[in-house]
Amino acid sequence: MDSLQPNLGLSESKEEVNSKDNFINPLPRAVLRPNAFVLLDGEWRFAVDQEDCGLREGWHLGHRYEDTAQWPGSVESHMADGRGQHVTWHNEVVVWYEREFPLPQRDKQLANSMLQLTFGACGYETRVWLNGIPLRTIEGEEIHYGEYTSFSYELREENLREVNRLTVRIADTMDADIPRGKQESHVYKRGGIWYQTYTGAVRSVWLETVERNRLRSRISVYSLVEDQLIRFSVTTRIHDPGQYTVRLMVYEREGDLSEPITTSDFTLRLEAGQKQQRLVVQMPETKLWSPEEPNLYKLVAQLIDADGYKAEIRTEFGLRKIEAKGPYIYLNDKLIYLDGILYQPGTATFEEMKGHMHAMKELGCNLVRVHIAGVDPRIYNLADEMGLLLWVEVPSPHNSSHKSRENHWAELMQMLALIGTHPSVVIWSLYNEDWGAQDIATNPHTRKYIIDTYHYMRINHPQFLVVDNDGWNHVSLEGRLKSDLLTAHVYTPDLEQWRNVLDRLVAGDLDRVAVHPLVIGDPYFYRKQVPLIVSEWGGFGFVDYGGPSTSEDRAERIRQFKRELRNRPIAGDVYTQATNIEEEKNGLIDGNGKLAVPPGVLNSSGKE
Repeated sequence: MDSLQPNLGLSESKEEVNSKDNFINPLPRAVLRPNAFVLLDGEWRFAVDQEDCGLREGWHLGHRYEDTAQWPGSVESHMADGRGQHVTWHNEVVVWYEREFPLPQRDKQLANSMLQLTFGACGYETRVWLNGIPLRTIEGEEIHYGEYTSFSYELREENLREVNRLTVRIADTMDADIPRGKQESHVYKRGGIWYQTYTGAVRSVWLETVERNRLRSRISVYSLVEDQLIRFSVTTRIHDPGQYTVRLMVYEREGDLSEPITTSDFTLRLEAGQKQQRLVVQMPETKLWSPEEPNLYKLVAQLIDADGYKAEIRTEFGLRKIEAKGPYIYLNDKLIYLDGILYQPGTATFEEMKGHMHAMKELGCNLVRVHIAGVDPRIYNLADEMGLLLWVEVPSPHNSSHKSRENHWAELMQMLALIGTHPSVVIWSLYNEDWGAQDIATNPHTRKYIIDTYHYMRINHPQFLVVDNDGWNHVSLEGRLKSDLLTAHVYTPDLEQWRNVLDRLVAGDLDRVAVHPLVIGDPYFYRKQVPLIVSEWGGFGFVDYGGPSTSEDRAERIRQFKRELRNRPIAGDVYTQATNIEEEKNGLIDGNGKLAVPPGVLNSSGKE
């Protein structure tokens, strides 16, 4: 029987963004499907549920909304724009959104397909109803928890109408146990380095046709490089149990899809539900990915049923190896110094973030540390293309408790599922400066969670370097550091003090170089066992911090401080920071994406 591969298209409407001419990446996702979609962004009806009575009163069954709001957008901006609403919230907030959409006309392969609704990011707590009927995510959640990653719903045919009503309830609180990043909470109040809340309908929502039996848009890539094997982890979504074939085809990035470099088929017996499976493809003579040569390949993955029906996803990937050996870091077996910068995107749009990324590379950076924030997934694609290394972090809770650790783990799992294909992502931080782990030095349960999570990452995601708690208070067990890097946050505007701190740092003084001891737990003897990174420094221009204030003085001071770093056995550094954000005004890039200092000033090779 001939193989079948339907277009799975939706009929065009005035709200549709046609992906035929913009297949590169039109939506906030890293893995694509060769189908059309209907974007549900735009004007929604909106209401603030100040008494949290909407569930009791059945607003999902029908409610009169007084205001409208533009999706995507934050709850805070929608409240500010609404009639008679408070501009800010101080403890908890509940809001409702609603709109209609017509049932799209689909192709004739309806028996093999279904409609899927996806939120690019929304939360912290999200409930969704279709025509008054509660929906559950593909993972089975009645309430989706989290606000930084995407989640999807499969829409049952019997629940669809010619015109459909979609209702969304979003709730958030100042609860310090949930992953917040640097948004304020009950523990850390707004001001200084703590920012206003930015929550709710923060990314696009769209409707698309997907196959009943398919590969989910979650792929992880790992390669040892030396054995010429690529290990792909795929996730199957099955409604009809049976025998299936997974076909993986790898292509040159710049070529068409007519002649793959390699094709591999894998036969699997799949039951209903989801299953993650590692598949190995041999690819000799591959070009490796690096900042100097960001070589990428295309992957087309297909799930083929017994009748030859194909469900397809596509993505790009690169092959690289990152290692920590002694005091240095090696990329593809070559010594690399990390010229990094701290980046806090805040409320920046995708287009603004793109401008920031190009400006950071112009500064001479080869690494960007995305600071405890979830970002539009297309930023990872952009870093892959540009050759920028990324250091990503789990948005931190602000309290140390059993519940906060459960939430932290859930957030980490969601992020890992969606950031697995990107060669640019080389480092992960579990925590930063004890935020959400304030009792790390005294609570064995906190340390055990961090140790267990570190071991999980090393075993299941060996393509990354992992930092347990960035800045200080790294965990030692039996004299073994549970972090691939020894990192320190060191702030001083004084050059002589800077030299003194760096000398003590490389000499193995772990107690007097940062705000807290660098290592806690069992005794640890540094002696250049792991790479040392000054993962925060600078901050020149921050109010009441001191140091240079003019652009010329700041540039010269940066050059001086960078020279001292490179004169010592240090593996890299991260300047603080890329852009101004609220009261934290110490950025090197202005609001228009222009540099406030000369190009190349953060390039430690001295090339500007």
